[in-house]
Amino acid sequence: MNKRGQGLSLTTIIVAAIALIVLVILVMIFTGRIGIFDRGVESASQGELVTMRLSYGDCRPGTAAENKFSSDLSSAGEDETLKDSYRMDFNRLVGDCKAKGEADCVSPCIWNG
Repeated sequence: MNKRGQGLSLTTIIVAAIALIVLVILVMIFTGRIGIFDRGVESASQGELVTMRLSYGDCRPGTAAENKFSSDLSSAGEDETLKDSYRMDFNRLVGDCKAKGEADCVSPCIWNG
């Protein structure tokens, strides 16, 4: 009797190993690229925040409001309509804070003078 081995052939094992290696490499590539993309989006929103800080007065939005604005811009992705909405809301907050005096400067605004 000629007994044939049960289980996977050597060719199947080699193909599976190569596929696994390719999969791991692809995951590493895309994970790294997504991280780079996220850092780029975050730095762009930080740059926009720095530009908006130029219009601050002595009473200005607090750190929590700034962080929310940056986070909202980052999460908007490529949706310019949504980004414009976040910009208008934050500009409105900047204007509201700027119009207040030291005694009226309360959360979400902080006194910087």
